[in-house]
Amino acid sequence: MRRPDLLVLIAIWEFLGAAGGLIGIVAIAIFALPYTWGAGSVFALTIAIVALAGYAGVSVAGGIGLLMAKEWGRMLSIANAALSVFWVPVGTVIGILAIIYLTKPETREYFTAGGG
Repeated sequence: MRRPDLLVLIAIWEFLGAAGGLIGIVAIAIFALPYTWGAGSVFALTIAIVALAGYAGVSVAGGIGLLMAKEWGRMLSIANAALSVFWVPVGTVIGILAIIYLTKPETREYFTAGGG
């Protein structure tokens, strides 16, 4: 079975999300951390950096899993698409469309067959 073209687009969306998370980490490190004055601020920014790093990791893993036709990649991508819904307005549209596409029977069959 040939890889559906939309899976490549969703994988690209995953990688763009990871890039956005990494840009967020760099922005916090450059613009916010040097200007914090208390332990509470540093702790909050550290939590934000860890959350963004986790999001970037899940995004990269989901994109790679999609390209390798792994079921875990599909599941990670569904979770990432659910998180993308909160990126109004573009992420909302793309997230909803990705969830719909990744839960279609034909798409699930592609992953069950291991990509053919």
